[in-house]
Amino acid sequence: MNPISPVLIAQVTDIHLFAAENHQLLGIPTTESFKVVMERLKELKSEIDLLLLTGDLSGDGTSQSYDNLQSLVNQLQIPTYWLAGNHDCAIAMNEILNIGMISRRKSFQRGNWNFILLNSTVTGCVHGHLAPNTLNWLDSELAKLGNNPTLIALHHPPVSVNSAWLDSSSLENSKEFLAVLDRHPQVKLVLFGHIHQQFQRQRGNVGYLGTPSTCIQFRSNSPTFSIDQKTPGFRLLKLYPSGIWETSVERVPYFHPLELAAMGY
Repeated sequence: MNPISPVLIAQVTDIHLFAAENHQLLGIPTTESFKVVMERLKELKSEIDLLLLTGDLSGDGTSQSYDNLQSLVNQLQIPTYWLAGNHDCAIAMNEILNIGMISRRKSFQRGNWNFILLNSTVTGCVHGHLAPNTLNWLDSELAKLGNNPTLIALHHPPVSVNSAWLDSSSLENSKEFLAVLDRHPQVKLVLFGHIHQQFQRQRGNVGYLGTPSTCIQFRSNSPTFSIDQKTPGFRLLKLYPSGIWETSVERVPYFHPLELAAMGY
């Protein structure tokens, strides 16, 4: 890769695949909706340098669901990195998602950018928390990597998304996380999933970006659980060597009737 060229990233999140490929989440067959997103990614394949999968890749945490994911994603032949969400089983992911173009590495470089992926999951809980050893590793990794622009990804939002029910299950110790970032001005971007919607906020020199799910969408700024009729999507990011970035969200033409019943998030 030419170090002076921008790096193009696709963030794909909250896929919720199941062991049974016809299984539905609130009426959406998640494998089917993900395959529509995959078709669009195939069209963009020649432009995309890497995929970031930011959690809730499975809806049931089964080994079969990750086998299903791996066989689908490896069809793209794009370098792919992942992290766990609250619906995932990190042990099964670590065992399975490391074949072909899929890597379990959590710190790597592309172009002039550094990437650090964090596990914010708490076993049996919906909310997120970064363990002390994770925060210490992040701090030391940022110090070791130096001044090149850096992107950090985790599943749970570390900032408020102005939606009371989602903010109640966000990153529990965001103050400690943000304090680490404040010590390292090379951090330019923080990506997260969990919220099943498009979100963007600037805090200091860092952009915080949430991304639509490849299946169901949650309504923005809603105080209670609410489904949006928007279609599945993903995020594209163009990262320039200088640390400047551009981003856009793409949605795919996938429509399916929804079951408007609450679920555990």
